[in-house]
Amino acid sequence: MSVSKPKGTMLGHPTGLFLLFTTELWERFSYYAMRAILVLYLVDKVQSEGGSGLGWTQADALSLYGTFTGLVYLTPLIGGWLADNILGQRKSIYIGGFLMAAGQFTLAAPHDWFPGLETTLFYIGLGTLILGNGLFKPNISTMVGDLYEEGDHRRDGAFTIFYMGINVGAALSGFIVAWAYTSFGHSAVVDGQEVFVNNWQAGFFCAGIGMVASLIIQFLFAQKLLGDIGTIPAAKLEKQRNEEKGEVRKEPLTKVERDRIKVIMVMGLFTIIFWAGFEQAGGLMNLFTNNFTDRMIGSWEVPTTYFQSLNAIFIVVFAPVIASIWIRLGKREPNSPVKFALGLFLLAVGFLFMIGAVMEMGGDATAKSSMWWLVGAYFFHTMGELCLSPIGLSMVTKLAPLRIASLLMGAWFLFIAAANKIGGLVGSFIGHGGAVEEQLANAMSIFAGIAITATISGVILYFMADKLVDWMHGAEDKAESHTEEEVLEQEIAVTGEHEGIKTNH
Repeated sequence: MSVSKPKGTMLGHPTGLFLLFTTELWERFSYYAMRAILVLYLVDKVQSEGGSGLGWTQADALSLYGTFTGLVYLTPLIGGWLADNILGQRKSIYIGGFLMAAGQFTLAAPHDWFPGLETTLFYIGLGTLILGNGLFKPNISTMVGDLYEEGDHRRDGAFTIFYMGINVGAALSGFIVAWAYTSFGHSAVVDGQEVFVNNWQAGFFCAGIGMVASLIIQFLFAQKLLGDIGTIPAAKLEKQRNEEKGEVRKEPLTKVERDRIKVIMVMGLFTIIFWAGFEQAGGLMNLFTNNFTDRMIGSWEVPTTYFQSLNAIFIVVFAPVIASIWIRLGKREPNSPVKFALGLFLLAVGFLFMIGAVMEMGGDATAKSSMWWLVGAYFFHTMGELCLSPIGLSMVTKLAPLRIASLLMGAWFLFIAAANKIGGLVGSFIGHGGAVEEQLANAMSIFAGIAITATISGVILYFMADKLVDWMHGAEDKAESHTEEEVLEQEIAVTGEHEGIKTNH
């Protein structure tokens, strides 16, 4: 059993790659647009007080945010299984995309349409988004790999292009969603003062339009540009290949395999620490930007969500720089655990900038901190993320015994899901709507606590690095040489690790 692959190329790659690139770009635009305003919408005062949100406390909003992003990493395990065994990738993408669009438009429903049911509709919309994400997210990247035969040298470059699509979509989201919720906002009088009310529903509607664009593009061009790729469940193809090869026997794990699994488990614990700190971006740091940052440039106020685009922009700009550094270091290039430790140190440096932002305010409830503290924090967090590129999903595919690779990939997703939930809980310690001075003191404690934890973890991992490399039993091949293009692909692939995307690398 095999699938037919379409003819035709563009820029040396199958034309189907650019269909998948565009589909993923608009889907990630939709997701990150929604993610950028989720917490802001939850904490915004209710309509009677001059706002258009749900009026939740910051603690409840950040806890919910952690639960949401955690489930976003768990549901692809189920969606991937359904696609592999029952639906096929193509059908999973259609169903998942429809559910995600429905979820966005449910969130976009104005409150006065369903008085008293705002919170119920919110949970329905969020749940539909999570389910749709589970079907969509793990499958489109698998189809990228299926465009190429085994050993095709163009494959790595294809994933670089694909990851760029993710970053372009993420970068655009912060800017366009800001245009939506500000352009369709209105003025209101609260306590005798005129205030501007953001229209968060317009932002969610904008995210829904992005998801619909992704679906339409896929529906119109998939058969022409992808052929039969993604129409047959992968498990059927794999089962036939295994039967032909007679690879159905079960074998006990060898000592080498057990050692390599230990590396995955140890690195998974440090993964939780890194991503729990990094994911403050969409939660606590998003609220800090909105409430405590001077975002004025002349007479223009920079929208809060613009800062959510910085990570994607920094990845595109600085990934080639980091790739060049690794190449120039040659044999002095640090091994993967040391790179990961460096990532933890850079995460800590980023939170030193956030500590600086709080200190600049001096506990004054009316003061605002400079936006450049935030830019510095996001810059160092992104540099830390880029140092993790050889780790994560790539490491699991290198170290996991083939017969339990899917199981260990699932375990890795569990680490990332736990990190997101823990990150939400940590951020929620900022307070339950108390005085501004109390919130600032709590923010200082959180930023300092993450910085200290990341630093200590980095030190521990640095001194464990040699032992971990020994346990890899040659998988960390120092003698292996790479071109700058290959290393750049690894750096850009950090997006894939962040997304929890399963690929056929």
